Amino acid sequence: MNDTYFNIGEAAKASGVTAKMVRHYEAIGLLPPARRTEAGYRLYGDDDVRMLQFIHRGRALGFSLDQIADLLALWRDKHRASADVRRLALEHVASLDRKIAELEAMKRTLATLASSCHGDARSDCPILDDLAAH
Repeated sequence: MNDTYFNIGEAAKASGVTAKMVRHYEAIGLLPPARRTEAGYRLYGDDDVRMLQFIHRGRALGFSLDQIADLLALWRDKHRASADVRRLALEHVASLDRKIAELEAMKRTLATLASSCHGDARSDCPILDDLAAH
């Protein structure tokens, strides 16, 4: 049985998330409801902290909260197929590739616009003209 309990601040610090996010993850069901003291303070066990670390790492890798919920379900399911986890990861990689391509296109466009701007005291500006045209 788990004998180590953390208050919300300790659980947050141990997992790398803020106390506000711990409450949020609990409210949306990513984290099970915390045990409570007689005074109503939340208590988190080692397993809760591991789940928070899992969520924190998933967010750092850019997974959405819905994707993290799916990954948590797979993590808890000891009879899962690793192929299911791999599929989710590869779908996320494809999504990241699309976002990278979009960001690179934005960067090229802005660089082109910035290079066509004189950057002097004149009021005409191709950057603002482009923004206004779209």
